[in-house]
Amino acid sequence: MIIGAQLFTLRDFCKTTEDLAQTLAKVADIGYTTVQVSGTCDYDAAWLKKELDKNGLKCVITHSKPDRIAGDTEALAAEHNVLDCKYVGIGSWKYNKPEEDKTYESFIRNFKPAAQTLKGLGKYFMYHNHAHEFATIDGKLILDKIAEDFSPDELGFTLDTYWIQRGGGDPAARIEKFSGRVPCIHLKDMAYTTEPIMAPIGEGNINFDRVFAAAEKAGTQYMLVEQDNCNGEDPFDCLKRSYDFLTSRGFK
Repeated sequence: MIIGAQLFTLRDFCKTTEDLAQTLAKVADIGYTTVQVSGTCDYDAAWLKKELDKNGLKCVITHSKPDRIAGDTEALAAEHNVLDCKYVGIGSWKYNKPEEDKTYESFIRNFKPAAQTLKGLGKYFMYHNHAHEFATIDGKLILDKIAEDFSPDELGFTLDTYWIQRGGGDPAARIEKFSGRVPCIHLKDMAYTTEPIMAPIGEGNINFDRVFAAAEKAGTQYMLVEQDNCNGEDPFDCLKRSYDFLTSRGFK
């Protein structure tokens, strides 16, 4: 399994293409060789591929805008071809905002056809979870309903260790349950002060030995480090501490 950096962690340093180029160089200097492109400024795919190549980086998955996934699917897939990136991810869906047409039914209606189109174009639609997917609809966890309503070759899961634990789940057990459809996962630790907070990998209480073993068995290819909130610390330093922990465990 290969470790990488989720650029959403560094979104405040990716607001212009100039900033994004500098951020990619800093990520490469830490030692990462793969990234997930998410939360950045708009970019031309050919420009981004050139910047990635210049820094010895590969984009292995994105979080793309939901309206583009659903309504501009073929063009989006073509851009991923330029990046040599198979995995097209959606970062979030709320399910409880009918006034914005964000319900479970609208998710299926909008993204089932897109997932099938992406499959036909050699791409794979990836769903990133938060804690709210551990709520229930019709007596089932939303995460499990999604797994039932999309076939494994239509949709995979970018399972997020922090949000699974925050939702009351077991990260390793959930990875095991979705074995075969978790090519990419998010590594994010959970520490506790007066409330749960996000932490660099190895500085919280998630059992990553079990996560790593489950991911290896489940066929995970990429483990992307993400820390949405660095609690006032330098996000680059947080990514470096996570990198050091992971490389000390033999990952590269």
